[in-house]
Amino acid sequence: MPTPNDIPDVLDRREGPHGEVVLRQRPGGRLEIIANGCFLMDTSDGRSERRLVDAALDALPDRPRPDVLIGGLGVGFSLAHAAADPRWGRITVVEREHAIVEWHRDGPLSTISAEALADPRTEIVEADLVAYVNETSATYDALCLDIDNGPGWTVTEGNGNLYREAGLASCARVLRSGGVLAVWSAQPSPEFEETLWNAGFQQVRTEEIPVARGVPDVVHLAISPG
Repeated sequence: MPTPNDIPDVLDRREGPHGEVVLRQRPGGRLEIIANGCFLMDTSDGRSERRLVDAALDALPDRPRPDVLIGGLGVGFSLAHAAADPRWGRITVVEREHAIVEWHRDGPLSTISAEALADPRTEIVEADLVAYVNETSATYDALCLDIDNGPGWTVTEGNGNLYREAGLASCARVLRSGGVLAVWSAQPSPEFEETLWNAGFQQVRTEEIPVARGVPDVVHLAISPG
C-alpha cells in the first residue's frame, strides 16, 4: 500500500476526444502522463526516447539535414533531443492531445521543451497520427513513432491498426525512398519485426536500450521500400 509520501499530485486532468489524459507529479518532482488510466511515460529517464531519434539519424548517414516526423509529443524528450542536434532539418511533431501541447507551451513540461518549441525548424501539428499518415501530402526522411507503449500495448484500440501491414503502408507513404521508420516499444516484438518485413520494409532490426526497471526498452528500425 502506498504511503502518503508516495501518492502523486494531480496537476491537471482533461477529458478529450480520445478519453482522459492526466498530468501527475511524483514526490521528488518526476512528472508522468497517464492516458485512460494507462501509464504512458514520465520524466525519470528518457534515454530510450533520445535513442529513438539518434538511431533514426544513424540510419541516414548520407542525407544532409534530413526531415523527421515524430509521432507523439509525450514529455518532450524526443523533440528536445532532435532540436538539440543541428544535423536534423525540419522537425514535425504530431500530437493528438491538446492538453499535452498546452502542458509544453505554458505548463510544467515547458522546462523540457521550451528551447525546442522556439526552434524555427519545429512545427507542432495537433492531429491523430493514424489520420495524419493517411492524409498528409508531406514526406520525411525519418518517422520516429512513440505514441504507444509498443505495437502490442496501445493507448487506444484504434492505434493498433498502425502496426499492421496496412498501417505500415501508410507510414511508408510519408517516407521518402530509403527513409527510416523507428518505433519505440517497452518490450521486443518478433511478431512486429515479421510484420515489417511483410509490409515491404528492408533492413529490419531491433535495438535494445537498458533501463533501470530491468526489462530493456527497444527501438524497432526498418528502411522504407521504394
